[in-house]
Amino acid sequence: MEDKIEIEISSTKVLLLILGSLLFVILGILMILSPETYINPIFKNENIVRIVGYIGVLFFGLCLFFISKKGFKNNSGLIIDSQGITDNSNLSNIGLIEWNDIVGIETMEIASNKIILIQTEKPEKYIDRAKNRIAKKIMKANFNNYGSPISITSSALKIKFDDLEKVIKKEFDKHKT
Repeated sequence: MEDKIEIEISSTKVLLLILGSLLFVILGILMILSPETYINPIFKNENIVRIVGYIGVLFFGLCLFFISKKGFKNNSGLIIDSQGITDNSNLSNIGLIEWNDIVGIETMEIASNKIILIQTEKPEKYIDRAKNRIAKKIMKANFNNYGSPISITSSALKIKFDDLEKVIKKEFDKHKT
């Protein structure tokens, strides 16, 4: 019998991500409609406040769209088996990351968010699998900035980050030997 680890999407975490994105979209709209209210030492004039508002609405609106679309679709957020890792918990949705292609697992913290970088010999193979242009651009940026296009977080999963990290590293060690 094949060992298979499935980590579910957390409906609670997804709902919190949706609410957070919605809150920032509303804040961005308020900044656009009444910028004078938000003038402060950082945002010194109305034009800067409006620009920040537009950027916030655009960015968090996209987050809201993709989280809502992806968040409740698939209950298995992460599947780890003898073939590799299948991550269904984020925007890239590239399918199976084969153990044969994985050369290392690295943990990194970016802006107080911990992520697991999956180092691969074939980054272009996985970048090309991205289903849309936004995901492809994010993966290319990740590769250029951090050396890997593939990243996994626990932000939408029913698991704590430290536990996720232990499981992935243990399975990597098991399948690479």
